[in-house]
Amino acid sequence: MSVVVVGLNHRTVPLPVLELMTVPSARLPKALHDLSACEHLSEVVVVSTCLRTEVYAVAHRYHGAVSDVRNFLAAWSGLPPEDFAGDLYDYFDEAAVAHLFRVSAGLDSAVLGEGEILRQVGDAWESARQEAAAGPVLSILFRHAIEAGKRVRSETAITRGTTSLSQAAVALAGAQLGSLSGLTTLVMGAGEMGEAMAQALAGGLEAGPLLVANRTWSKATELAARCGGRAVDWSGLPAALIQADVLLASTGSPDLLLESSDLEPVMAARAGRPLLIVDIAVPRDVDPAVGDLPGVTLLDMDDLSAFAARALDGRRQEVPRAEEIVAEEVERYMGRSAERYVAPLVAALHVRGEEIRVAELARHGRRLSGLDEAQVRAVEALTRGIVAKLLHEPTVNLKAGVGTPAGEQLAQALRQLFDL
Repeated sequence: MSVVVVGLNHRTVPLPVLELMTVPSARLPKALHDLSACEHLSEVVVVSTCLRTEVYAVAHRYHGAVSDVRNFLAAWSGLPPEDFAGDLYDYFDEAAVAHLFRVSAGLDSAVLGEGEILRQVGDAWESARQEAAAGPVLSILFRHAIEAGKRVRSETAITRGTTSLSQAAVALAGAQLGSLSGLTTLVMGAGEMGEAMAQALAGGLEAGPLLVANRTWSKATELAARCGGRAVDWSGLPAALIQADVLLASTGSPDLLLESSDLEPVMAARAGRPLLIVDIAVPRDVDPAVGDLPGVTLLDMDDLSAFAARALDGRRQEVPRAEEIVAEEVERYMGRSAERYVAPLVAALHVRGEEIRVAELARHGRRLSGLDEAQVRAVEALTRGIVAKLLHEPTVNLKAGVGTPAGEQLAQALRQLFDL
């Protein structure tokens, strides 16, 4: 069996397609259940963020597993497979391990060194464990991936500066307007991303008044209190939009929350004052058509990705060292994985040898029945020694070949020769 990953991200598909592929946390159990029921998948973890949807699995057959995931994504999104199959990437075994480790390290993120992805990878694994979708193979893999991500962040300066999507969203708004000084910002959503944006605003030296709107009033008031802002009741959202200069949107809603018809009276009441909207939700919170309204500038995840790519500065210099660490951790994982793979085979080989030894002694039981206790012990020691010496070289060679093509050929030959 192999570890495979099949997925797509902000680099391989347009944002509208990525939105359809997103697996929100509320529907993650269903996705894990559907994937676990597939013929060629035995363990599954789904990593779905605003920038990627990836399925990691233990596969009985590689091509069958890729087909299973492709069909799942088609059913999930409602798109025919031919519309996106060419945009999927898939890796197996060592390449799949390397991809996950790069993701955890923040090397595959729109914001290089992004810290949020490491927690998201851990949450994805934990959700799969709770749903009994992740077994021993993926649990060992994801635990090591998190260790690799932490090591990259501790041994390099890749996290220097703006390293989260929430910080980047606030920075993008500031860059678009020249400054947020004295401007009123409305954060729509009090979830993890909304909270991070509100905290980034609260920590800014020049940010103006902060408003927080959320469908759950208690969450809005709690976040506003922590960040020195003012909570806005969801029914009061239109009035808040009239007051605000900037809207930062990131909720977990699967549906659009603001459409053109909602914003038209708001813009009319603003008397010509422009409104900047940065929508980093996937799926989007704001209808793209809103950007066509006079006075509205609408930026989304595509704009944020481009902005982050231009702002890499000195962190690019940390990439080679980060890649070295990832390569070291991949090699370490593959070595341990091969050892875990070989250990049961070595044990089975010795069990088979012992079974043959005991069976042969039993077959000659009558002829040995006249031996005294000392002679019986001598026969036992002699036969055990013969088995041990016969199996010594195969065992040594099997362990020495761990992780190599020759070692895999030897392991396969032993299975066939001894019917293990």
